[in-house]
Amino acid sequence: MERSEILTAMAELKLYGMKAAFDEIISTAVKRQHEPQRIVGDLLAAEITEKQARSIRYVTSGANLYQSHRFEVPIIRRAPRARSYQGCRRVQGQSRPGPSGGREGRGQP
Repeated sequence: MERSEILTAMAELKLYGMKAAFDEIISTAVKRQHEPQRIVGDLLAAEITEKQARSIRYVTSGANLYQSHRFEVPIIRRAPRARSYQGCRRVQGQSRPGPSGGREGRGQP
């Protein structure tokens, strides 16, 4: 089987990782006289690596797409209040705590 036929068959079978790594793996195998099992193992490892990378790209692209749609509206924050009532206790029947905690100064007896 010729190189072009092998690459065409890999494309038809959607073995894109094998197809991309084919020339490099074959040239290394010829130089180092690797056994056929080693060559097939290297091709399979290249395919597995490519599929994992494709899966990660798919997941991360979906996450980025979701976030970009989610946060299109700018977040508007309120200005901090001029006075903080954190240290005051709430008195029963009082609508809003004052600095003294009582009702004096409101025009009520």
